[in-house]
Order: sequence, then C-alpha cells, then structure tokens
Amino acid sequence: MTDRRPCKICNFSRQKSYGLVVPTLEQLKTKGCEFLGFSPGGPVTVVLDNDGTIVEDEAYFMCLPCNTKFMLLHEQEAWSPSRRLDGGTAWMTRESMLLDFDAVDSSSAPWWILAQQLRQDLASIILMSEADIQALVDAPCPELATALGFQEKKAEDLQTTLLRVLDRREEERQSRQLLQLYLKTVEKESKEEEEAAAAETSEPSQEGSGDVDMPDGMEVDSTSGFMTRTLRVLKGKTSPETRLSTEELQMVVSKGAAMEQVLGWDKEKTSKLLEACEVELTKRLQQIQAVQSIRSSTQPGSGAKSPKDGQDASKD
Repeated sequence: MTDRRPCKICNFSRQKSYGLVVPTLEQLKTKGCEFLGFSPGGPVTVVLDNDGTIVEDEAYFMCLPCNTKFMLLHEQEAWSPSRRLDGGTAWMTRESMLLDFDAVDSSSAPWWILAQQLRQDLASIILMSEADIQALVDAPCPELATALGFQEKKAEDLQTTLLRVLDRREEERQSRQLLQLYLKTVEKESKEEEEAAAAETSEPSQEGSGDVDMPDGMEVDSTSGFMTRTLRVLKGKTSPETRLSTEELQMVVSKGAAMEQVLGWDKEKTSKLLEACEVELTKRLQQIQAVQSIRSSTQPGSGAKSPKDGQDASKD
C-alpha cells in the first residue's frame, strides 16, 4: 500500500475543496484535516461525497478509483446530498465556488521542495537562483510556515529578507551594467582620439585646392540646414530618433515647429517626432552625466582624501 493515490476532499458544506495525493486512508485523514483547518488529532469521519458512504476500511479505500471525492466530517457534522434550486441552475453557482476554492497538494508545488532544502540547511539559500528565491517569496505564507516548521510571523520575516536579497542582486546587476557602459565609453573615446591624431598627421594640406566634394549623404540642404542623410533618417518609418546623433537630435529639437516646413508634414505628425526626439535626447544626456560622474569620482585628485591626509588635517 505504498502507491500514492490522487483524490479530492471537501468539507461538509462543499465550499472548500482540495486535491491530494496520499498513500493510505490514514494519510488522507491527516492531510485533509490540515488543509480543511480541522484541529489535529480530532475525530474525523471520511465519507464518499456522492452518496455519503462511510469509508473506514483501508482495503476498500485502495479499491476506489483515482480522483474519488471524499467528504471529511468533523465532530457533529453530517453528510447531506447536494441541493439544487428549482430550475436546476444552483449547480452552476456551487461548481463555480468549488473552482475558486480548489487547490493542489502543496507538496507538488516547486517552492515546497525549496522550503524542504531550507529546513535542512538554511544556508543553502546562498546557492539558490533568483527564480528560486522569487518562488519562495510568492509562496503562501501560512503554507510556507508549515513546510519550514516555523511560526507564521517568522516565515513572513523570512520572505521579507528574501525580497531584500532580490533587490540587492538587482542593484548589483545595474551597477555592473553602468560600469560596463563607462568602460565602453572610455574605450570608444580613446579609439576616436587615436584615429583623430592619426588623421591629423596623415592628412595633406588642402590650402588652395578649392572646394572638396563631400561624400554622398554628407551634403547639406541649403534650405533647411540639415544634411541629406539626416533628412532621410527623419523621414524613415521606424524610430528615426534612435538613429540620429546627439548633435542631430539637438538641432531637430531646436528647430521646433519649423520642422513642419522642413519635412513637409502636418502639425500632429511633426509634434510626435519632436516629442520622441526630446525624450531620446534627454535619455542620452542623462547617460552622459552618469558616465561623467563616475569618471570624475575615479580620477586622481577628485577630492577624496586618504586616511593619512585626514589625520594630518586633524592634527593641524
């Protein structure tokens, strides 16, 4: 009789219904009392929900088909058939209520296994992934307390601590991303400075050589003042503001309503473009300020004093 059998239980009013997987009739009584909120160790009678047959024999229990629904009666409670109102529509309300209260055995939930690991070794939380920690945070507090063998208040404190762990990991991730952005910016600027220095040393003198033809896309429109490439990007279909340089965005924003004539658009379409460009420009300026702030704080002589300097100053 070691096979675990799926079944269902409900209380005498049928307003609470749970799904369980138990190996024996005794386990059905024990776990049923736990889920239905009966006092542990109290007298409980198990009957078939459909006709009220009392189930006391273990062999009879094992012969019943899977997913049989049982009713657990506590103290003076008695089985009664499911009532239907005239018109035969009462079953719709009752079934809807049962769907709201139906639940599965907690031991099959992913967080239950994690809770058992914590119960054996609380330090194992260090090795858990963020998804595992989030599962424990989202777990019902009373059931988590039962799984851990804690009082409900202690389980609630544990969930609060786990939530702080998730927040701290997110802050660390954002800090790493900002540092990576800073390093990429420094690398890009260094590369541009090297290319500019190389271009200055290799560029021949163009004095007296007359006008130089600009490459395709770099010609400036005499009417609007924009380069032809910029105008093509602005008239593109997909997020043109993300494809413009910061200088081009500043120029578009400074033109304001004059962009209607430059692009030949109506007022509404031009306003949407200007709004998108302003948002993108603001975001870029904030990123630049963040990078500059990090750079200034990491450069020598940025104002930070060493402990020795502080001691000398205190002596003075």
